[in-house]
Amino acid sequence: MNHPESTDSHPEKIIKPTSGWMPLAILVTTLLFAVLLFVFATVNNEGLGPFVTGTLVVIALLTFFASLVGMIGFMAIAPNQARVLLLFGEYKGSVLDSGFFWVNPFYTQTKISLRIRNFETGVTTTPEQKVAGQVVTHKTRSASRPSKVNDRDGNPIEISAVVVWKVVNTAEATFEVDDYEDFVAVQSEAALRNMASRHPYDSEDHEISLRGSTQEISDQLQIDIQERLEKAGVKVIEARISHLAYAPEIAAAMLQRQQAHAVVAARSKIVEGAVGMVQMALDRLSQQNIVELDDERRVAMVSNLLVVLCSDRHAQPVINAGSIY
Repeated sequence: MNHPESTDSHPEKIIKPTSGWMPLAILVTTLLFAVLLFVFATVNNEGLGPFVTGTLVVIALLTFFASLVGMIGFMAIAPNQARVLLLFGEYKGSVLDSGFFWVNPFYTQTKISLRIRNFETGVTTTPEQKVAGQVVTHKTRSASRPSKVNDRDGNPIEISAVVVWKVVNTAEATFEVDDYEDFVAVQSEAALRNMASRHPYDSEDHEISLRGSTQEISDQLQIDIQERLEKAGVKVIEARISHLAYAPEIAAAMLQRQQAHAVVAARSKIVEGAVGMVQMALDRLSQQNIVELDDERRVAMVSNLLVVLCSDRHAQPVINAGSIY
């Protein structure tokens, strides 16, 4: 039997815990009272009698241990930090306010950072390792390795992106995924690969391309990643391409193709301008009656002007001292 998946199986419950200063004063006073009561009972053992002494010692020990257990309920939360509270596996709520608080000492407290974070796809992070409270291996980050994927036209490219994100639902980030930080990294990589395969690296007909439509691609990438991270209680603030290039095996060939396109485009512009200049020259000569040109002379003049204007080198004029005929 298939059960329909809940759209929000772990709604976040915000709780306002008690300030920790009053419970701190009470517990410290109780702790001191237990110590004094124990000392009083042991010192006055003969005068109080065994039964009364034993009773006072038991009360002092129980009060002492109860005070120690109560001390576990204190928590100090820094700005943009949160605590997810569970009581014997049952979710009780999340504390989002910063300050010094006291809660049920039997609550299990899970720390969640609400700060804005960013990472680059292709970067692996090694967490720090502690032995007996001492850090033996510090947290390290490897250099970025761009993902290698084929674009829509099948050209192998290298691409990576920077994703800026933050946790907005502590309950979903804790209970919906096993490790929300790893989930963000894996899903962002998958969304980037999927998006790169849907668009060409470059385009000549003004369609959306990875290189030419930077803003559109970034907006689409942000939407794609957000859709994948919706159930993890994570909000994607920004996603942008940080590296984009052809794969090394075709980079040289693609560079030659780009250079050829640039040369053709430049030549087309030069020819277009040269034709306009020749037309203008012929019109001026005709309007001002400077010289009468028959068809053969007009052809020769057009040919010479086009050679001079379209050549990539300086023209070397040849003076004709005789007649064209």
